[in-house]
Amino acid sequence: MEGSLLFSSSHLISLCLTLALLLFLFLLRNKAWMKLSGRWLIILGLGGSEIWLNYWYISTNMWDIRYTLPFQLCSISLYLCIWMLVTRQKWVFEVVYFLGIGGALQALLTPELFYDFPHFRFLHFFIAHITIILAVFYMIWVEKFQVKFKSVWKAFAALNVTALAVFMVNRLTGGNYMFLAKKPTNASLIDFLGPYPWYILSLELVVLAIFMLLYTPFYIKEKLKSNKNEKAGDRSY
Repeated sequence: MEGSLLFSSSHLISLCLTLALLLFLFLLRNKAWMKLSGRWLIILGLGGSEIWLNYWYISTNMWDIRYTLPFQLCSISLYLCIWMLVTRQKWVFEVVYFLGIGGALQALLTPELFYDFPHFRFLHFFIAHITIILAVFYMIWVEKFQVKFKSVWKAFAALNVTALAVFMVNRLTGGNYMFLAKKPTNASLIDFLGPYPWYILSLELVVLAIFMLLYTPFYIKEKLKSNKNEKAGDRSY
């Protein structure tokens, strides 16, 4: 079924499912089996969705170097999430927290998708993006990883290096990966950022603002912890 799915019933149900899975993960975050098995279930969802997608591309003769290479931001985040979950490397988490949450959340809210439920592309799209978000929150709630203020700049630098590489890929393939060649077809936040190529510069500021917003919960937590320690120190005198 073609046409925009923005805020259709299937889109809204998928958003509710995302919230339900996040609640489930949060409530079970301290269970021993979650730490032992949870990350492998998420890895299975991430890796399985990508294998499934490429099988579908090939089996339907839809594989095209301009559209199907894993160079969209969420595809890059998906591979980084697998690496993060397997290795538990902190610097990977610092990058994926901002890129994964920022990119996947934008994709879920304004999906660049033309197939409705139960088409394969609909199922793949939401499985892949939901598991990216689950992977990041698994690291926060189960593995207890945190980000610092310097993490914002690490992620921002990583994003710009990635964008430069993807820009070259677009020039070589004629693709529009990461929407660096033109705006997405569906309505998105990019529509408010001006024409090409100026929206790319505007997007830099928007991304930095989003990264700062994503850092805010950790900033508040650090401040509360600092204030608590100061009060404890005052009582010790």
